[in-house]
Amino acid sequence: MKRSPLVILLLTVLLDLIGFGIVLPLLPTYAKDLGASPFMIGLIAAIFSIMQFIFSPLWGKLSDKIGRRPVMLISIFITGVSYLFFAHAATVPLLIFARGLSGIGSANIAAAQAYITDVTDSKSRSGAMGMMGAAFGIGFIIGPLIGGILKHSYGIEMVGYVSASLIFLDFFLAIFLLPESNKSAEKISLRFLKKRSESEKPRQSFMLFLCEKTKEYGEGLKLVFSSRPLTLLMIANYIYTFAIVNMQVASILLWKEYFMATDKQIGYLFAYVGIWSVIVQGGLIRELIKKLGEHKLFLWGHIFTFIGVFFVPFAPQSSLFSLGLIILFFFAIGTSLVAPINLSMISLFSYKQQQGQILGLSQSVNSFARIMGPFSGSILYGMNFHAPYIVAGVLTIVGAVIAVDLFKYKIEALDSAKH
Repeated sequence: MKRSPLVILLLTVLLDLIGFGIVLPLLPTYAKDLGASPFMIGLIAAIFSIMQFIFSPLWGKLSDKIGRRPVMLISIFITGVSYLFFAHAATVPLLIFARGLSGIGSANIAAAQAYITDVTDSKSRSGAMGMMGAAFGIGFIIGPLIGGILKHSYGIEMVGYVSASLIFLDFFLAIFLLPESNKSAEKISLRFLKKRSESEKPRQSFMLFLCEKTKEYGEGLKLVFSSRPLTLLMIANYIYTFAIVNMQVASILLWKEYFMATDKQIGYLFAYVGIWSVIVQGGLIRELIKKLGEHKLFLWGHIFTFIGVFFVPFAPQSSLFSLGLIILFFFAIGTSLVAPINLSMISLFSYKQQQGQILGLSQSVNSFARIMGPFSGSILYGMNFHAPYIVAGVLTIVGAVIAVDLFKYKIEALDSAKH
């Protein structure tokens, strides 16, 4: 395994996620300050995931064709530019444009994962993927802290400039230190550019890609619905992700408007949740699975999450950093258990020959929930600030019922030949 390229890749991913984490906690309140309606706040939060959903497979496919390095460089540069637009986003349309552009650039996760598969062997790959997961956790600890302090002390423009600076540092590191990992990629040449200049070929290629993806989703759904535990897990995946994203957008507004928290304090709260998430997902979860098993932890994760979402708006206004931290502890532990265990159980219950296809469908289900959740959370919050948390609590109870039903099924990979 080539450690040097992997280290540089993980560093670029970390810088990208810190930049993302700097901006994320400030978006709903900043959008509201600009006069955005509840629906528009939801759109601003969702546009990032919409662009990721569209462009992630396209970046991945392009990286197979022209190489991982050029795709990473182009996408990182786009992300940096998006934060410059964010720094000057004084209107709602410009803020939407900045977040959409950022989603396009940050959709390079598929290319980054492909890079890891290029430079690792089968024995070290899971560890490398785990390191990428740790980079996510660290980014969400450091980013919100920096963002809260910058917004509180220097204003929103500085938030955009610092985020852009980190991304452009990431870009220059990748230029000089990140080698190409896909040795079979087609070289970018005048001949290649001439081929792509023909108007029909890009259109045919894109339409073919859409047809292939539609066919894959159809086949994946057919496989999922042929297995009751897989069906239950996909439903649980959607409603749980929807519940969490639904209340996350509302939480930032609630902390600011009801609990009177500053931007700096909101950054502290995000970091608090991130620290507990890193502790659980960084190693504790493996020991818990050995002792309790996936089924029990999946159930307990939903119960903990219910406590961590339902009771948030009912805490006294002066208790954000006392009772509020206890409630957030349950939220952090619950989310750190449910999401990875759901993915693990989908893999374990999948048909042996179609695990990649089913896991890909699971990611698509997750993406749809992340697109729809912000609209729900912002609109419900506009109606009544209790509503997003009540809805999230009810959905986590439904997830807990599904978790109980899954106890009937022994965890084992299925053989598609029998179905």
